[in-house]
Amino acid sequence: MADEAYLFLLPDRHPSLGAAMAAVAPLECDQTPAVRGWISAHDVAPSSEQLRILPAGSEILIPEEAERLPIPLTPEEEVRVQQECAPQSVTDMERELLDFRDATQGWETLVHRALTAGVPAPRIARLTGLDPQEIGRLTGV
Repeated sequence: MADEAYLFLLPDRHPSLGAAMAAVAPLECDQTPAVRGWISAHDVAPSSEQLRILPAGSEILIPEEAERLPIPLTPEEEVRVQQECAPQSVTDMERELLDFRDATQGWETLVHRALTAGVPAPRIARLTGLDPQEIGRLTGV
């Protein structure tokens, strides 16, 4: 077994940290009474985004108020956890930005279609997250 990793509960309104436990599962320790009991005691689902894991040596990053449990990992599991916790490459981030641009490129046409179909401008704003003034600019209101 490798050094201890840490399973922890990410506090509410805290930026994501580590990897979601579900992203690296299954782990050998998943079904141990200690891990199952800890998860159950905190009334969290194993698939919850709040249930996070950090590799050994990263425990300093865990918020002070977070509940935590040291867990053993096999060398293969340690690699999976480290890979899942690694920051995205610049290339991956740029690809996400391009995808966003492509997804939002035709937003004016989509808003016009929605208005023509009878969807009220305030509802369009709520559904899309667009600024109501931008929708008003398109409608001339």
